Parts: sequence; structure tokens; C-alpha cells
Amino acid sequence: MFTINSLARFLLLLSLLIAFPFTQLKAQSKTLHVLKISSSKELFDFFRFSENSIPLISGHRGGMEKGYPENSIETLEHTLRTTPAFFEVDPRLTKDSVIVLMHDETLDRTTTGSGKVSDFTWEELKKLKLKDKEGKVTNFRIPTLEEAITWSKGKTILNLDRKDVPPAMIARLLRESKAEAHVMLTVHNAQQARFHYEQNNKVMFSAHVLSKEAFLEYEKAGIPWSQMMAYIGPTYKSENQGLLDLLHARGVMCMISAAPTYDKLPDKTERQNAYRAIITSGANIIESDLPIEAAEAIKPLISAQSKKAQYFGKVIAK
Repeated sequence: MFTINSLARFLLLLSLLIAFPFTQLKAQSKTLHVLKISSSKELFDFFRFSENSIPLISGHRGGMEKGYPENSIETLEHTLRTTPAFFEVDPRLTKDSVIVLMHDETLDRTTTGSGKVSDFTWEELKKLKLKDKEGKVTNFRIPTLEEAITWSKGKTILNLDRKDVPPAMIARLLRESKAEAHVMLTVHNAQQARFHYEQNNKVMFSAHVLSKEAFLEYEKAGIPWSQMMAYIGPTYKSENQGLLDLLHARGVMCMISAAPTYDKLPDKTERQNAYRAIITSGANIIESDLPIEAAEAIKPLISAQSKKAQYFGKVIAK
């Protein structure tokens, strides 16, 4: 028989049981470091060089941390739990013309599948699982570019490398998705940049500028420097200081990719010294397979006074 007191205890217990899952979910939610950029104008300003610019980290292929495979949304989010970053990713086309994220032409290295990406439909690729850098199978699956663009809005910037997707198709997707505020394009020469600029004059470029000759070609092509950041190579070389100075004079931030070079150093201390040297030598962006480690290395070099601080924030991941 229920008394008033027993009924009260029962209702209290029931309310605790109902609340428990929500308490657990709240406890499991984590903070993401995000880039607060909501327009192409803000994106141009974010990448505009200034003497107190905050050094930036780009996750090469999204990053390749242990347990987190390249070109997966889960890996991007894993990185943002530790540091703000943007990400270079690789669009490829399936047999039925769905754009997915995959660096290699074939599936063998990074998935449980085998053969060319272009020989499979999206429905077939959805069944595969991704492998991490050590070849271990994860529970993560191949994402579509559309999924990645949707996820990235309000969190980060995607830099689309140039693979087998027709440029006109990429240009159309960018226009239709109205994603110019958080999606930029890698171009390897001035002609590629000119094509995309004519298709969409709001686009931001990650431009390969590996020599003074390339610099002059971009200038001749009439691409606004305000819409470019420059990849200047995989290592810092003293002979490239003149090129770096030219780009800085145009307000262009410069990126060095540590992925094929400094990321391969066997010792963590060596790698971190190399990452810091990239920034102290005058470059502004490090592209790395190990974005969390690179971010840790350059943290002491970040200016607390930079006006770019307005673009950095935190949100609770859901």
C-alpha cells in the first residue's frame, strides 16, 4: 500500500531515472575549438597576413592520428577537441557521380575494400570501413563531400584538393551549397585559379606558389591576392625568403607542408622543434598529418594581442 512518503520517494526515484540518460549525455559532450567565420569577406580577412597574425594549423588529409583515419569527419572533430584548425581533404568521384572523401585512386590502403573508387557506387562504398594510418580497421565510414561541408559549417574550413572531380562540378557544388565562407579550393597554378574565379568570384584559394615565376603568373592572371593563401613548399629554405617577403607584402599568409618532411622525423622533440622553426622563420601556416602535435608545438608562439583572435571560439559538440 502506498503512503504519501512512499509515493514521494517513488516519484523522486523515477525522476532521477528519467534524468540519468540526459545527465550522461551532457557529461559525454565535449568542447570543440572552432573558427567563427560566417562570410567570404571574413574568410578573406582570416587569411590576411599581418605582423601579429595567429599561426594556423591545417590537417593534411584531415589528419592521421592513431585510431582516426584520414579523410573522415570523426578525425576532423577529434582534432577540434584539442585545437582550432582547418583541413585539407580529397574529393573523389564514385561510379554514380557522388563526391566522396578519399585521397588514393584506389580503396586498398585506407578502407576494407579493394579496387578503384570510380568502379563503385556510393551505396557500395557505404558498406566499407576506414583504416587508420597503421592499417587498423575502425568503425568509421567514407563520408561524402556534401556531408563534410554540412558538418563543417560553423566549425572549421575545408580546403578541397584537386583530384578526379571535374573542376566545373566542384565550382557548381560550391555555388549551390553557398559554402564560400567555409570551403576553399586548392589550385596548382594561375590558370586553375582563373577558371574558378570566373565561376565564382567569392572563392578563397590555397594556391601553390613555389617560385617567383609562379607568383608573377598569379599576378598577371588578375586573381585578387586578398583571396589567396600560398603553399610555398614542404620545407623552409633561406633562398625562398624573397618569395615569402613578396607574398607577405601582398597580404598573403604562407603555408609549409610538414607532411612529407618534418612529420616523418622519428623523434617527437625533433618534430616539435621543426614545427616551431617553420613559424619563427616567417611562414604562417603548418600543414601536417599530425595537427594536434603541431598545434602543441607552436602554442607558445601565439600572440595574445592579435586581432584575428575574434575568429576563434569554442562550442559544445553534440
